[in-house]
Amino acid sequence: MPTKKQPGITAQIKDKLIQQALERKLRRVEQRDEHCSPVREPSSLDSIAEQYYRFHLHPGYQQIRIINNGAARMGIDNPFFRPHQQVAGATTIIEGRSYLNYASYNYLDFSGDPEVSRAAKEAIDRYGTSVSASRLVSGERPVHRDLEEALAAHYGVEAVIVLVSGHATNVTTIGYLFGSRDLILHDELVHNSILQGIALSGARRLPFPHNDMDALEALLGEQRHHFERVLIAVEGIYSMDGDFPDLIRLIDLKKKYKAFLMVDEAHSLGVMGATGGGIHEHFGVDGTEVDIWMGTLSKTLAGCGGYIAGETALVEHLKFLAPGFLYSVGMSPPLAAASLAALGMLHREPQRVRSLQDNGRLFLELSREAGIDTGTCAGLAVIPVITGSSIRAARLSATLFARGINVLPILYPAVPEKAARLRFFVSCRHTEAQIRATVQTLVEELDQL
Repeated sequence: MPTKKQPGITAQIKDKLIQQALERKLRRVEQRDEHCSPVREPSSLDSIAEQYYRFHLHPGYQQIRIINNGAARMGIDNPFFRPHQQVAGATTIIEGRSYLNYASYNYLDFSGDPEVSRAAKEAIDRYGTSVSASRLVSGERPVHRDLEEALAAHYGVEAVIVLVSGHATNVTTIGYLFGSRDLILHDELVHNSILQGIALSGARRLPFPHNDMDALEALLGEQRHHFERVLIAVEGIYSMDGDFPDLIRLIDLKKKYKAFLMVDEAHSLGVMGATGGGIHEHFGVDGTEVDIWMGTLSKTLAGCGGYIAGETALVEHLKFLAPGFLYSVGMSPPLAAASLAALGMLHREPQRVRSLQDNGRLFLELSREAGIDTGTCAGLAVIPVITGSSIRAARLSATLFARGINVLPILYPAVPEKAARLRFFVSCRHTEAQIRATVQTLVEELDQL
């Protein structure tokens, strides 16, 4: 006689149980790290716990192992560190296969453009691959000054300083300019580099709810008179959510409460405004209304590094005393030349910006029509697809990759578990057909989850 089939655990329930187990393990690792007491002059070296001198027992590495082991048990391949075998634009090649690519912030397709590449090659021929010194001593090159002057003209401000790392630009600028008697108010979703800069500064840190200007004003009203300098730090486009703040209100608040305003334009330069001028063009605001403009060269401008734009006193101060500039080698000449060429093309070819904005708008409209959760996204260049769990995000990324679409998951703890997502970076070179096919495929795979 045939045996009666016994009920089993469904794949969905199994995934949920594994996810809950992973979360419990991660919480235990985090709690152990938080409550771990500092070592107090042990009476004997034998009493020093192994976790204090073995990297494989470091809490951070333990977190990575827990996540990787959990993914392996569910048959999810690691989607990170895949080598691209050509310029990563609207399409790319990975392991010999062509993919639609939504994992690169080459928004205006300047990285790989012949004019930009030619500028970099000419800089190598003239200056070499490295300036081999700090700019203060003997690393200064004309291409550095040309790039800084072009960026200053772009913002309509007095001066600019470029640094070799976008992340380090925020760290060294905030870390140097502010101190223990100061207050830094920041949007709760600002980039890690801003948080690291605040930690280095020793200033008091108070976050305010995302894009909530009323909450920011309440904090300013309560706290401003307790501190010497106050900095408000926000982003032009938030890289995880694809939305932006009310710049007009921010400027009003910083004037009213006599604070500094810093805007990180890493993802908004070349993306916002009719000609890609950035968030100040989008709002019709003069560049001098913001005290500190920060941006990166690795997105729209096809290079690598960061910059600070503002008044001469700010920039000269940083050039002579900020450790991240003073004690660092000058920017590599081909990178500076590439970004300078890309900035020139941005000004000459605004049609790329229009194409990018049209593509972002189309992607967002199609996604929302299909009932896909895109959060507070504004439909410019960054489109999140919120899945609600890290496992769902990882599985969705894997199934899309199998169907020829490269898009990466953003998982806990980078975002809260319920906010785990895929993050689509849209390019001006994506076609309407590609975007429609992508959203249709996304809908089909979400239904399967």
